[in-house]
Amino acid sequence: QVQLVESGGGLAQPGGSLRLSCVVSGFTLDDYAVGWFRQGPKKGREGVSCISAIDGSTYYRDSVKGRFTISRDKSKNTVYHQMNSLAPEDTAFYYCAVYFSKHCPSDPDEYDYWGQGTQVTVSS
Repeated sequence: QVQLVESGGGLAQPGGSLRLSCVVSGFTLDDYAVGWFRQGPKKGREGVSCISAIDGSTYYRDSVKGRFTISRDKSKNTVYHQMNSLAPEDTAFYYCAVYFSKHCPSDPDEYDYWGQGTQVTVSS
């Protein structure tokens, strides 16, 4: 069955970095698009990034462009999310999610499955 397991969250100082990992099973990264969304305190679900299964094209929300990078290692069935120049407003629970299409979804509510999530806290 489809499973996504995240790791790598934690506490970072403003300006710091964290890297999240997501190991997927039950499908391959050539089959479906995989992305990350987050849910912060008193906030709804926000799509953060996505990587297409067609050609590895990547997509980001405007507020993280230039700071976050999504990548994949197909041999390890793993998607990575490198987060640099972290800011307090990046504090949230981050989820790795799969969309049953080769294209990335236009809305984070369209993801079909997601993992248990990992907490990212940015604070001094």
